[in-house]
Amino acid sequence: MRNISRRSLVKGSLAAIVTAISRTAFAQSSEPVMLGVSGPLTGPNAQYGAQWKQGFDLALDEIHAAGGINGRKLAYTFEDSQSDPRQSVAIAQKFVSDPKIVMELGDFSSPASMAASPIYQRAGLVQFGFTNSHPDFTKGGDFMWSTSVSQADEQPLLARYAVTHLGLKKLAILHLNTDWGRTSRDHFASAAKEFGAEVVISEGYIPDERDFRSTLVRARDANPDGLILISYYSDGALIARQARQAGLKQKICAASSVYSPKFLELGGEAVEDVHLGTRYFPNDPRPEVQKFVSGFKAKYNGQEPDAFNAYSYDAMNVAAAVVRIGGTDRRAVRDAFTKVRDVSTVVFGPATFDVASRRVKGAMNTELVIRKGQFTLWDGKPT
Repeated sequence: MRNISRRSLVKGSLAAIVTAISRTAFAQSSEPVMLGVSGPLTGPNAQYGAQWKQGFDLALDEIHAAGGINGRKLAYTFEDSQSDPRQSVAIAQKFVSDPKIVMELGDFSSPASMAASPIYQRAGLVQFGFTNSHPDFTKGGDFMWSTSVSQADEQPLLARYAVTHLGLKKLAILHLNTDWGRTSRDHFASAAKEFGAEVVISEGYIPDERDFRSTLVRARDANPDGLILISYYSDGALIARQARQAGLKQKICAASSVYSPKFLELGGEAVEDVHLGTRYFPNDPRPEVQKFVSGFKAKYNGQEPDAFNAYSYDAMNVAAAVVRIGGTDRRAVRDAFTKVRDVSTVVFGPATFDVASRRVKGAMNTELVIRKGQFTLWDGKPT
C-alpha cells in the first residue's frame, strides 16, 4: 500500500508539473488560439456561412476587448464545405492534421457534420456542431458537442403550437428531403398524433427545388386545415408564395429554421400570418439579448440580427469559455465542456451542458406570428 501511495503521489506530482508547464506555455505564446470552421460560403446555403461570420466576428470583438483567452487572441479559419458531406469530410481530414486547430465548429447541416464525425472522434478533436439539431449528432462520440436544440425536443413544441394552440387537426407536411428534414418530420408527426391531429399528406422536396406547384396540388387535394413547413427560410418563403398563388388559404406553421428577416423579405405578403416557434427573438428584454442586438446593429450598419447570427455569436462565446478552461490540448478542451457553467448566451440564457446528451440544458421556446410584415409574439388570438 505504501508503494502504491508513493507511485500515486509521484504520478499526481508529474501531472501537476505538466499542467503548470502547459499553462505557462499557453500564457507565454503570442500565437492566436485557432479554431477551425467547416460551413457553407458558396452553394445553396452560402447565406448561412455569411451570417455565421457576422456572429463570430462580433463575439471576437468583445472577447478581445475583455482580454482575450488568458491574454491570447482567439481566431478561426473558415473552410467552405458548401454543406456537402463530401466536402466536410475532406475539411475534417485537414483540420485534424493541423496541430494548431484546438476545436472545430460546424458544419451547418447535420448530415454534413455527421459524415465527418468519425474523423473527429478518431483524432480526438472536438466537433462543436452548434446548428446540428439531428438527435443522433451527439451520439457520434464524446468529442461531439452542440448548443443546438435536438429535433426530438423542438418538433413536439411546434406540434403543440399547431395542434393544441391553433386547433389544427388535419395537417399537410412539406419537408426538406434530407436526413434533417425527414427526422424532423417524423418527430413532428409523432407528436402531432399524440396531440390528436392527423397527418393527411407528407411531401419531401430536394434542397434546390424551386417549383412546388405539383406538390401543393397534392397537398390541396388532401384537404388539410394546416400546412407545416420543415424548411429553411429561402425555400420556406418560396413555398408560401406558391401556396398562396395556388389559392391555398390554410394556416401555415413553420419550423424555427425559417426564422430570419430574409423570410419576411423573400416571402412578402405570402408569409403574413405564418406561425412559428423560435429560440431567439430580438425583442426579448433579457440584457444579454439586448446587448447582442445593439452591438450587432452598431457593427453592421443597423442590420437586424437573425437567429443564425445569434447561434454563431453564442458558439464563439461558448468556445472561448471552454478554451479558457481547457487551453490548447484537444482532450482537455473536450473535458472542459463538462466544466463550463452558466456561460452567458443569447439563445439559452446562462448555458451549462448536460454531460449525458452533450447538449445545453433546457430550451426556451417563443411562439411567434407574422403580422404587418413583422415577427410578433403570438397573442393567442386567431389570425
